[in-house]
Amino acid sequence: MDILLAFILLILPAILIFGDLVYYLYCGRCYLNSILFAFFEIVYVIFLPLLFLSISSPVNDCCSDSAFFSPEHLLTIYIVIALCIVAYFYSSWRRVVAAGPLIELGVNCLLITGIVLNVFIAYQHSKSDDLSLVNIIIIVLYSKALIRNQRLLLCGNELVGEDFKPGFQKFAWKILNLNIFLKFPILIILCCPILSLLTVLLMLLGQKPDSAVRAFTDTYKHGFSQLDEQCLNAICPGGHFLCTIAAKGHTGLVKPIRLGRRAGNIIVCNRQLLVSNAFEDLLQQKFPFIHKPIRNIYNKVGGFIHCYYGAFNHKLVSDSIYILMKPLEWFFLTVLYLYDKNPENRIAKQYGEKGETMSQVEESINLQILSNSIGRYDDKI
Repeated sequence: MDILLAFILLILPAILIFGDLVYYLYCGRCYLNSILFAFFEIVYVIFLPLLFLSISSPVNDCCSDSAFFSPEHLLTIYIVIALCIVAYFYSSWRRVVAAGPLIELGVNCLLITGIVLNVFIAYQHSKSDDLSLVNIIIIVLYSKALIRNQRLLLCGNELVGEDFKPGFQKFAWKILNLNIFLKFPILIILCCPILSLLTVLLMLLGQKPDSAVRAFTDTYKHGFSQLDEQCLNAICPGGHFLCTIAAKGHTGLVKPIRLGRRAGNIIVCNRQLLVSNAFEDLLQQKFPFIHKPIRNIYNKVGGFIHCYYGAFNHKLVSDSIYILMKPLEWFFLTVLYLYDKNPENRIAKQYGEKGETMSQVEESINLQILSNSIGRYDDKI
């Protein structure tokens, strides 16, 4: 099922769009229906990027899904993406080259910027999920728009060099009419002053000169992230999620099995908690595009519980949550047995460090408890 969904949403459109680019290069026209191609453009250039940006975590967080772009430098990324989208649809949906040379030059530079930006975003995705395929589709679409601009200039050029006096317009016109092997390297170089001008304008809005770079690097757990060391030995607050709270109910009802470790904290694990976490583990592995938005929503629920933890820190409340979560536990267990060859192995390994056996987890936790007890005893002395 997950393979079929990925094929329909990502692989098939990628094949069709790439095939359309190759056909356009050789034949000078598209083989995809114009309505279907416009649908692909709207979905992959506008809808999916905006959806991703809207569900991405707004903060850097060591304990859950961290911000994809640095929150302090988001404005720079948003503005660059918006300008690239405008340049793309201006290029893709027009019939002739009617704007002045400077505008045409700027549009082409923004398309190249969009291609480079999506290469960086694809690498930023590399540690977390397979969404980089969306960026590859966008790169193909932007490349086709760039090639289409070149064809329009060659086939129906309404810009005549004699119409422009010596200056920026004349300079831009000469670049636009260069041989393709000279033109595109120069356009790549010209992206730098255009982005520099944009950076100066964004500095007036509180951004920094290196915001375009730091938007990628000032993050945790992504491709270009440079702050991962800050998450070493990070102590995450409580983990007050529904199943964790439910496991703190009366032992005769919730039936705790063992202790576990989550983000450096020792937690009480019962069957319901282990099954729920194993289900999420399966979802993340087999359905990452579904897991991410669900995880983001659940993190917000967890944040609410953490803010009002005092109201939830009662055994009767835990008992009630445990009972209410029972139908979900049965559903999770059914999915695990349907999709996993060894569901009990997946359940058993939850809340231990990677590669640890459960006996090692228990031994490590007992040593940690003993160490904490000795430390408290020494403090009293």
